[in-house]
Amino acid sequence: MGDYFQGGAITTLHNLTNRSTEYLEADLVSFSKTSPMSLVLPSLYSELEGSALSNIIDELIPVNYLDEIVIGLDRADADQFAKAKEYFGRLPQHHRILWHDGPRLTELDQLLQEEGLAPREMGKGRNVWYCYGYILASGRAAAIALHDCDITTYRRQLLARLLYPVANPRFNYKFCKGYYYRIATQKLNGRVSRLLVTPLIRTLKKMFGPLEYLDFMDSFRYPLAGEFSMQADLLQNLRIPSDWGLEVGVLSEVYRDYGVKHVCQVDIADAYDHKHQPLSLEDAEAGLAKMSTDISKAMFRKLASAGVVFSMETFRTVKATYFRIALDFIEQYYNDALMNGLKLDRHVEEQAVELFAKSIMWAGERFLDNPMETPFIPSWNRVISAVPDFYYRLYKAVEEDNQ
Repeated sequence: MGDYFQGGAITTLHNLTNRSTEYLEADLVSFSKTSPMSLVLPSLYSELEGSALSNIIDELIPVNYLDEIVIGLDRADADQFAKAKEYFGRLPQHHRILWHDGPRLTELDQLLQEEGLAPREMGKGRNVWYCYGYILASGRAAAIALHDCDITTYRRQLLARLLYPVANPRFNYKFCKGYYYRIATQKLNGRVSRLLVTPLIRTLKKMFGPLEYLDFMDSFRYPLAGEFSMQADLLQNLRIPSDWGLEVGVLSEVYRDYGVKHVCQVDIADAYDHKHQPLSLEDAEAGLAKMSTDISKAMFRKLASAGVVFSMETFRTVKATYFRIALDFIEQYYNDALMNGLKLDRHVEEQAVELFAKSIMWAGERFLDNPMETPFIPSWNRVISAVPDFYYRLYKAVEEDNQ
């Protein structure tokens, strides 16, 4: 059951009436006449072998308001790319696959490496960045949505609700973030959002006072959601982080360029689940340990750019304050879970908080050791300034791969 409370700095669009998918899609068909829409699907080849992506494709087949679907394909050899073309071939919409490991796109990536403009890390950030470049090159879209390919509970209403705020000509939103609650197998999920991001934001607000950026970040009900939409003109100047700080980094960039008035969040699903990363207590470069470190670094870098001065003493205080606030959150979530008949293991929750506290220190140490680190992939405006015909080359390479 949704509420209609508006809290924080941005607009929240609730699901108050469970308006039917058919009515939403009818509106979107009307909007598409003046605001063509694209969907980006960043995918590993391994996801083609699971059930989640197959269901997503089945749900997308009847969607008639999309002008284009762009699939970013990672970790695929030539035979696998051929199978991927057949796999996605059942989509009736115009669609293209970016074969990132293929010779044509590898050659273009090498060109950007020589200019110092290529993404430095493999992963979702790099995948999404090239997909956005292709969308700019094709020029088909005015509104773009992105969601992951491992959503096991996917229904096409998710996409309709995600695109509606940026495609509706009567709205003035440039960027929209999806939100939902994370429950599966009678268990409360979403540990990194619940036990790292929100407690860390509250910690930083307590230490550094009322900063508009922190109020903005604290407004999001699920800041790490991988589902968001935007108007296409954002893509040219958007810098995308290449590590696990992607979602937090994108929010920070949108805040820098557009503030709060043109940003909203929307309730997109009554049930949501996808594959889960391991906690990774023994390896700081894997799982939630790596994710939490990258996210913490992204937030520290943004605050530093706003004039906040950090030292190791500061980070020790951040860690201690965070730990106390996060433990209080565990108590709140435990009570909420108990009242709703859900499972929540206090021991596992406290293990996560202890790991995240270490991650905050690791992130602080790395930030101080390398304050000039530039984790963002360059904007497409900068790429085109350095290589003026790159859009043409990218479009041509993708079209030839997909023939």
